[in-house]
Order: sequence, then structure tokens, then C-alpha cells
Amino acid sequence: MAIENVLSVEGLTTSFRGPSGWASVVKNLSFELKPRETLAIVGESGSGKSVTALSLLRLVPTANSRIEGRATLGGRELLSLSEAEMCKVRGNDIAMIFQEPMTSLNPVLTIGDQIAEALVLHRGLDRAAARAEAVRIVDRVRIPAARERLDEYPHRFSGGMRQRVMIAMALACRPKVLIADEPTTALDVTVQAQILDLIRSLQDEFGMSVLFITHDMGVVAEIADRVLVMLRGDKVEEGETAGLFTDPTHRYTRQLLAAVPKLGSMRDEPRPKKLPESDEDESRPVLAKAMPEERQRPAKPVPLLQVEGLVTRFDITGGLFRRLMGRVHAVENVSFSIDVGETLSLVGESGCGKSTTGRSILRLIEPTGGSIRFDGREVIGLDKAGLKAMRRDMQMIFQDPYASLNPRIPVGRAIAEPIVVHGLADRREADEQAIDLLNKVGLSADMAARLPHEFSGGQRQRVCIARALALSPKLIVADEAVSALDVSIKAQVLNLMLDLQSTLGLSYLFISHDMATVERISHRIAVMYLGAIVEIGPRSAIIGNPQHPYTRKLISAVPVPDPARRGTRPALPAEDLPNPVRAPDFRAPRQFWRTVTEGHLVLETVADA
Repeated sequence: MAIENVLSVEGLTTSFRGPSGWASVVKNLSFELKPRETLAIVGESGSGKSVTALSLLRLVPTANSRIEGRATLGGRELLSLSEAEMCKVRGNDIAMIFQEPMTSLNPVLTIGDQIAEALVLHRGLDRAAARAEAVRIVDRVRIPAARERLDEYPHRFSGGMRQRVMIAMALACRPKVLIADEPTTALDVTVQAQILDLIRSLQDEFGMSVLFITHDMGVVAEIADRVLVMLRGDKVEEGETAGLFTDPTHRYTRQLLAAVPKLGSMRDEPRPKKLPESDEDESRPVLAKAMPEERQRPAKPVPLLQVEGLVTRFDITGGLFRRLMGRVHAVENVSFSIDVGETLSLVGESGCGKSTTGRSILRLIEPTGGSIRFDGREVIGLDKAGLKAMRRDMQMIFQDPYASLNPRIPVGRAIAEPIVVHGLADRREADEQAIDLLNKVGLSADMAARLPHEFSGGQRQRVCIARALALSPKLIVADEAVSALDVSIKAQVLNLMLDLQSTLGLSYLFISHDMATVERISHRIAVMYLGAIVEIGPRSAIIGNPQHPYTRKLISAVPVPDPARRGTRPALPAEDLPNPVRAPDFRAPRQFWRTVTEGHLVLETVADA
């Protein structure tokens, strides 16, 4: 007997009305989703993956869009339901994990209230029961101190932690279909592995089907039963995961798979190496290979950035008189250096202090102690004018592209603004440079007039990269700079970064959770855990001979883009991260390092100071 499909989509076409009329971004798309099945939708940023998901939930704006075709869930035609009936479907029968958690979470409600709202509305629980269930769900997605953190607001969570909150909200009502739009993009590899295991276990427990939108082909190989490949709104290939990986029929699919960085592929390479790029989309501008200006690279490495004993802590106050209750030890005694033309990658779990380290170096967060010397000058203690001059040579690409762009300013002006502020060009010249920079990161000149909400997540990240390059800096702190990009665009952007480094002597502090990408772009790697660096050394030493247990855990959790190896990754225990909050009188322990080989150091033991 044939298995009845949970979700059937026939001829789905979604169009948006613009200045030149209607344009279809999803074109005559058909697919089926069976019980307990995971269907992965992959493709370029802007190919229509997310719009497909939003169309099924009827979340595209009605004023300037239209949806045609059929979408049937358990015998009910979704596209013909009233809005009141769709409200009962959303979050209950079909739930969605959105791509950008900060724009999906309500900033004025605690996460406990937001999770409980769905439980009260769809499952009829009272407030007390809903809160108790919310604690259980939050604990299950591995957020430390779940009961206490229910009363916190979204801005108090790191990017990865916010994504875990979104996953908890989506799973609260045990939906029949879970639409996961890049659900593991912001997560480090260990938590990603646990979330994938969690989704699989929930499928077995509840008979849930999953529509998984992702650009990570390693995740696709790990979790998907079937794969649907999209290009510019069209389905170009669909098939069983194993067959598609071993024998893809469409040229674009072959190029996607070739662009995936594979952990261990750099074993015999002495320095970072480019990835193959996709040339399928001929309408997309080709990324430039160099900036106009060139800097002479030194004959031997010269430290551009020296960080010694960096400490960043956050006070926790409470009570009537706001008494000091404790401190969050976000960064504790971190030391490293970056040479001219070198890439040091900083890896570790979400919440380990990677982003705080990057922000502290630029003094976007004020360090508690330590020394930061950039280009021979001490950064801590600089006045406002000194900081402005320093930041011209030290730029940052932020983790959340939507939150770092002004929603009311066209992206062309956002890129041109730092050029004008630093007096490097007038407004007209700056606008011309902004268009050139958009071309360099694979966007077209006409996009300069668009607002941030008119771009996909990956396109917004490219805008942020263009803005960081506007002042021709010496150092770029790249905080998850390519995590939101699909594999082909990621390859282009990584290759652009390598070209810029080669021609201009650019240095990077590359903050990432993607170990395969880190191996591809890095000269050296530093591994962070609970605010401290636990292992640092050359790329080949860290990947090929990891010494610290946590480093080995990170590497073992990396999904391999090979369906034949599915299930070979060891299951990771879902233990909580240690709490970084310490008592006000806490004294940090001294650090003892063991030298494995030249430049390869491991945090071996600690003792009380």
C-alpha cells in the first residue's frame, strides 16, 4: 500500500510585484514530503528556498505578492484556508525555525513568555504548566541554567543561543511538519551535531517530517533522506541523498558539491588554498580578484596585533541597591598575536567568548584588563579621536547581518558612509566606490538603492563584507563572516579574502564554528573554551594532531559531506556548558602550557594563583 504524503506541493509559484511588474521567484515547484522523512532544499542564496517555506505558511506580504498552485497538508489545502484557520496551523501542525533569530524573537518579551505563548495558544496549558514545559524544552536544546534563563530577554543571548531558543519554540507543540530554515547556521559544530541528533530523535518519537533548508552539504549528507536542488526559483534536480552525492546529473549540483570544503583536505597544503567556484549563474557579477591599492608585504612576518592577558568581564547586579552579585567571565587571560598577512582562526562553542574577544580588540566592548597592541600602538587607553583613527585600519564583519545594517538606509549609502566619515572621498565618489565594492562581493550596481529587508540573508552578509572593505583596512575581525552564505558564494567570498590577503597583506581574525572552512582559510588556529584559549598552533597541527580533549571533540563533531559515512559520527553527550558566572571575589587560576611542537601549545593544567 502506498504511503500517504504528509505534505504535497504542486505547481507552487510565488511572485512579487516590483517597479517593472510581477516577477516570479519560485517557479512551478512540485515536491512531496512523506511521514518521518527529511527533505533538504539546497541552492544559491536568493534561489527561492526560504520563499518556498514562507509561501507554505502564507507568511509572504499580501500587498505585493501572490501565491499560485497547491499545497496540501494531511488532506487540507493550505493556500485556500482563511487567515484564522492558518493561525491554527502555524506553530501547531507546521512549525518553522527562521534563519535570523534576532529578527524573529520579540525583543520586549522574555524567552519564557515567547515559548509559553505557543503552548497556551495551541495546547491549552495554563501559565504554570506552560512555564514548566518551557523549562523542559529549553533544557532539551542545551541552554545552560534553563529555569533561570527563561526570564531573560533575547539580547542577553549569543547568536547561537538565540537560535537554540528558536528551535525550542518550533518544537514546543510537536508539529507534524517542521520547516527548518538554516537552523544550525549560527551553531558551533558540537551543538549542531546535538541539534541534528535531537531532530532525528523527535522524528522517531512523534513521526514528524522535516523540510530542511540549508547550504551546508555536510548537514545534508548527515540528515536528509532526499535532496531538492533549486537555482533561480526552479527545481533543477531531486533525488535520494546517496545517489545525488555520488552521481549528480545537473552541472549546478556538481559545482555545489565541488565547492564544499572538506575537513582533512588541506593535510598536505602548506598554506590556505582556494575552493572551486560555481559559474552556473552567469547573471551574477564575478568577484574581483584584488583591490586597486596594493601594500608591500614584509619579507618576514611582523606582528600586526599582539593581545596579552586580555580579560573581559560583565558585572551582574541585583537587589534594591543594585549590589554586585557576581561577574560573567566572558574572556579570561587570552593571549595571541597575528602577523601581517596572516589568518588566525578562533573556534569554539557558542558562548565561549569568541565574539567578545573580537569586540574587545576593537573596544566595541571595554576590556577589563590586559594589553592590545595594534601596529605597535596600545589600543586600551586610546581617546575617541585615537579610536576613530585606529578603526580605519581595523574593521569588523558582524555575525548578524540584519542587526548590523540600518533598516532605513539603502545599502549603497551604508557602504559609502565610513568613506565619507573618514574624509577619504566626497559623497559622489563614495557612492561610486560603494557600487564597485558591491560588484567585488558578487552583487550588482542596481542593488545599491535597496533597503536591507529586500535582500536574502546571504546577500545581506555580502553587503556587510563590502562595508568592512570600504576603508582598505589592515586587519578584519570576521565574526562568522561566511556562515550565512551558501556553499558556492562562500567559496567565492573565501577566495576573495585570500586574494585580498595575497595582494594587500591583509590580516584576519577569523571567528567561526565551521571547522572545514577554518582549515581552508587559516594559517593558525586557536581553540576557545569557557573564555580561555585551550589550544593554539599551526593549522596542520591542530587539525592533524589535536591534543586537548575539547579540540578532539570539536573535530569529531564536524559533519562529513558523504552520505555513506552517515551514522559513523559518535553521539555527543548533551551535557550543559559550565556556567561562566563567578562570585565577585573569584580569583582566576594560573595557566600552564605544554609545548607539543614549535608554536603548538596546549593548556595542560591549572592551579590556584
